[in-house]
Amino acid sequence: MLQGKKITVIGGGKMGSIIAQALIKQKLCEQKNLIVTDIDAARRADIASLAGVNISDDNKKAASDATIIILAVKPQNMREILAEISPAIDHNKIIISIAAGITTALMESLLPKGARVLRVMPNTPALIGEGAAAVAKGSFATDADLKLTCAVFDAVGISVAVDEKLMDAVTGLSGSGPAYFFLFMEALIEAGEKVGLSYDLAAKLSMQTMLGAARLCLQGDKKPAELREMVTSPGGTTAAGLKVLNEGKIREVIIAAVEAATARSQELAGEK
Repeated sequence: MLQGKKITVIGGGKMGSIIAQALIKQKLCEQKNLIVTDIDAARRADIASLAGVNISDDNKKAASDATIIILAVKPQNMREILAEISPAIDHNKIIISIAAGITTALMESLLPKGARVLRVMPNTPALIGEGAAAVAKGSFATDADLKLTCAVFDAVGISVAVDEKLMDAVTGLSGSGPAYFFLFMEALIEAGEKVGLSYDLAAKLSMQTMLGAARLCLQGDKKPAELREMVTSPGGTTAAGLKVLNEGKIREVIIAAVEAATARSQELAGEK
């Protein structure tokens, strides 16, 4: 699907460089057809050595040469970048943004009429190829553009197509979600130490337990609630632990956290 297409990644930060490396590693794109741009010379050198791709500090030229342009820049820099590359954009190019809170409507308003724009909300586990990304298309992007964009982000995990109105909810759930799990692991490790385990042992057990539980959900056909019931014997140790969690209203707290992150995403979008 991506073979033969020229791809430019504007922004060589962690996510931009990881996407570039994944495209080459999974042989979705030839090295000669991939360019990563960045304003920092040292960063460009790092990218060249890590990803084995072409590098540049000329966003406009790199965009002009590309079929697919991935905007991996900070939200506060998006207007400046779009103004810079706008003269190089035509209806034959696909523009993909991973900047949080930047709507397709805003990007379309700053680019030539008819620009094929898509918006993606990835998350940090993409750094190890285990990301979860939601993809929404703008007014002029096609279903084929959506399929192609999903292929890009499937290279660093999984992707799902959503209506753009759901992007703030996605941000609150999977965008911010890794931090919720990190906090839960922190607490498990601390609890392990409190009951007599070393930090290293508690950390190893906590991380593998969370990983195993997630894989059990992904690879099986049972819902999380069913799996929870399977491992909870009446009057047993798990039941005792869950009783404390339920008394602390952990379910309500988690739901409130996602709602708060979603609301903040909506606020940030309004500030752009």
